[in-house]
Amino acid sequence: MRAALISPLRTAGRTDEVVQRISEAIHLGLVVDGEQLPTEVEFATQLGVSPMTLREALAVLREQGLVETRRGRNGGTFVRRPANPPLALLEDRIRSATVSELRDLADEQFAVSGASARLAAERASAASLRRLLSLVEQLSRADGLGARIRADSRFHIEVAIASQSERLTRREVDLQSGTAGLLWLSYGGGTPVDEVVEEHHAIATAIAEEDGERARTLAERHVQRNLRRLIELHLRLAERDLTEREGEEVADGA
Repeated sequence: MRAALISPLRTAGRTDEVVQRISEAIHLGLVVDGEQLPTEVEFATQLGVSPMTLREALAVLREQGLVETRRGRNGGTFVRRPANPPLALLEDRIRSATVSELRDLADEQFAVSGASARLAAERASAASLRRLLSLVEQLSRADGLGARIRADSRFHIEVAIASQSERLTRREVDLQSGTAGLLWLSYGGGTPVDEVVEEHHAIATAIAEEDGERARTLAERHVQRNLRRLIELHLRLAERDLTEREGEEVADGA
């Protein structure tokens, strides 16, 4: 069950944190459209929260149209994934973060992605290599923001899976849940898909050629570029908000 990829919260989560974790997993494609989620008790244990907190979170997700509950013999809670993530919510998350927080997040991504790529070059199976190359191709053919986010995120998670380190895989899943949508939002209307595809292909090639140091270096550079894009978006949104507020003040004073 792909829902098992959803990582637990680091602390006893509030309802809104559980909602965010599950909704991000749905938008990233960690769980597929129509997939049945684990029972409430099992899922709560997996996430490290109380059944009551999970129940409240699922109620919110039902209101958002991201899950539905069916009654009867074959009943349960099932995923309903929209074509694209909610852009307004992604922008709000960028606005609420500080440059320091974005840099700290990238530091962790830098360490995890670099280590995963290096170990994948040593340990990746033939099947893992095929999946990596397939995900590079999926990104090149992805049509729409949602599909691009899912293909991008799955590639990075697959690199971690190829490292055969459960801890690195869990951390990569957690990081992708928090950053993937933000990264593609940062590309704006001129999303450089070809550029990202080339970076992914270079990482996959280094892994296939068992060149651990090159794979690590390429993965780390990829993270550094993404950090720059995120900070630029954060500053653009802050400047836009300031301009709008100044415009409102002028209008009020007129």
